[in-house]
Formats: sequence, structure tokens, C-alpha cells
Amino acid sequence: MIKNYLRGFGALFLAIVPLFAATPAQAAQAPQSQRAAEVTTLADAVGLVTVVDEDRTGYTRSSFRHWNSGDLADGCNTRNEVLLAEAVTAPAVAPGCKLTGGSWLSYYDGQEVTDPGALDIDHMVPLAEAWDSGASAWAAARREAYANDQGAAASLVAVTARTNRQKADQDPAQWLPPAPDAQCRYVGEWVATKLRWQLTVDATELEALKVVAEGPCEDSIVSYTPAP
Repeated sequence: MIKNYLRGFGALFLAIVPLFAATPAQAAQAPQSQRAAEVTTLADAVGLVTVVDEDRTGYTRSSFRHWNSGDLADGCNTRNEVLLAEAVTAPAVAPGCKLTGGSWLSYYDGQEVTDPGALDIDHMVPLAEAWDSGASAWAAARREAYANDQGAAASLVAVTARTNRQKADQDPAQWLPPAPDAQCRYVGEWVATKLRWQLTVDATELEALKVVAEGPCEDSIVSYTPAP
């Protein structure tokens, strides 16, 4: 219940929270688990991301171990933890963390889903894109942490398999959710994830983000906490 609340609360930052943030000195002194989120406008958040040419050399999906045992010692892996956290109606949980029943809202396309098997868990910034954007230099343990990140509501999201596979490993210059009212949230969460993990953007991606941030989503707010 707490995790589900936090995921919903995190999404609200993209539209309604006031601007506030810890000072740099306060952020540096606070333990990671206690640090306040960085909160800024979407346009300013886009300006914080470093621009670097992408390079997919050496990428394999197996470079990112997932789904692992998750954050809780309840027998559920990360995939099922996300499904439990994002359920609109909670599913029944059988031994082995087999989920039945329940309902979810896939925000990419606005579809209600009642079969957990019909949902994919999307990495907001796809694994291949993360590799291109800096993760190729990470140790295996950090790539695993990224692939199973439950410390931020934006990192992993339950969506219809159809939209996840349409998106594939494309960035916002190439793909946006088909539901128009989902696009500001999506771009905000994309940028938040890049900043959380100190991932870069390429020039084309940056221009696409600027168009959205300075146009239809100019009132959006981004919240992120740097990853440990």
C-alpha cells in the first residue's frame, strides 16, 4: 500500500507540486535515503541533461540482469512488485507470487487491463538507450540496479504489451505515447529518469525534448532523486 501511494504521489509531481529543493549543501550532507527530491520545471530539467553522441557498441540485453528478487523479501520478483504497486484493483497473490485478477491502467494508451499477463513492465528509458547514454561504462551491479529500479515511480511502469513493443528502444524523438494526455507525463518521467541515473541525451533527442518542454508541456514539473 505504501509503495503504491508513493508511485501515485511521484506521478503528481509532473503537474501540480510547487517548486522546492534542498540546497546543494543540504543535499550533500543528507544520507541518500533521506535526500529531498530535486524539483524543477520540465524546460529547466531538460537543460540539466548532458548532450553526448550515442554509441551502442557492445550492447546486449543480458548486460542488464532482470527481473531480480525485488526490494521486498516476499517471494515476488521486480516485475510482480511493479504490478502489485501499480494495481488499481489489487490482484490475488498465490504461492510463488502468482498473480490473478486485479486491474491496471496503462497510461500510455489509457487502456484498462484485467489480465496481468497482458502487461509489460517498461523501462522508462529502455535498456539499449541507457547503454547508449552512459550505462555501457557501469559495473554489472549498477546495470542490475538500473534494470530493477523501484526507488523511483517513473523508472518502471506497467503498460499494455502492445504499446511497450511499439516503443521498443526508441527515444521521444522517435516515439511518444498514443494517448495525447499522457505525453507530458511521459516526457517528464523520461527526463527524470535520465537525471536520476546521470544518463546523457543525443542532439536529436534533446531537440525533441525542448519542443515538448517549451510547447504543450511548459507547465509540467519534474521531480527526481539521484540514484545511489
